[in-house]
Amino acid sequence: MSLTAASNIRLRAVCSFAALPCILMDDAGARAAGPLKAVVVGSSGGVGSALVKALLQGGTCTVHALSRSAAAPPAGAQGGRIDVTDETSVAAAAQRVGDQIDLVIVASGRLQGEGMSPERSFATLDADALARSFQVNAIGPALVAKHFLPRLPKDRSASFAVLSARVGSIEDNRLGGWYGYRASKAALNMLVRSLAVELARTRPLAVCVALHPGTVDTALSRPFQRNVAKGRLFTTAHAAERLLSVIERLEPKDSGGFYAYDGTRIPF
Repeated sequence: MSLTAASNIRLRAVCSFAALPCILMDDAGARAAGPLKAVVVGSSGGVGSALVKALLQGGTCTVHALSRSAAAPPAGAQGGRIDVTDETSVAAAAQRVGDQIDLVIVASGRLQGEGMSPERSFATLDADALARSFQVNAIGPALVAKHFLPRLPKDRSASFAVLSARVGSIEDNRLGGWYGYRASKAALNMLVRSLAVELARTRPLAVCVALHPGTVDTALSRPFQRNVAKGRLFTTAHAAERLLSVIERLEPKDSGGFYAYDGTRIPF
């Protein structure tokens, strides 16, 4: 759902961002198609569920809320199960959703739990924990891309976005630590860059990006919120609003980039 003026068809916001989702319109301002189709992977998480709710506002978007737990989605969304660590599950979810998807957001990710924890020193590195970090944070989104990118339209704007993290920026790393999470998010950023290059060959109007949501008040960040600067801890609703606002402004030339919640580009 990259709201980009391109070709003879574009996605144009009918009013302010608060009224998202938007309506597909042609250059003359006439409605050119029905409801947009959006997919949120990891919809049971804090940011994922907020994204689903934001996309449902306005009633002009069909939202598929997919999660490993297959938790009941908000009213108006279509629920479904997906386990990003199981390619069979990912493929089945893509088949159920179908083609002509305007927006895919992968909001799944792990920092700790299930054999994972943020390492303070290289002395605590564990092979299994590192593998789990990469499986959830990098390989999983890559499998989602494998099965969902072919379902984006070829003749109009579309977006594929994954939630990364600023700590995955190699250039921005000044503190060290968090080896598995940092490395897996850095790998995710590289995957996005490569995906964008290939996607442009068949879907030149599409955008494929990594997004940093900031520090959001969720279970993932709760143990680490003590040192967050005042005003920099975001509610899930605010984070979802900012992320969709960034997606709204992106153009095909921005594909392959890594962007913060305020639209600024983050170095890899």
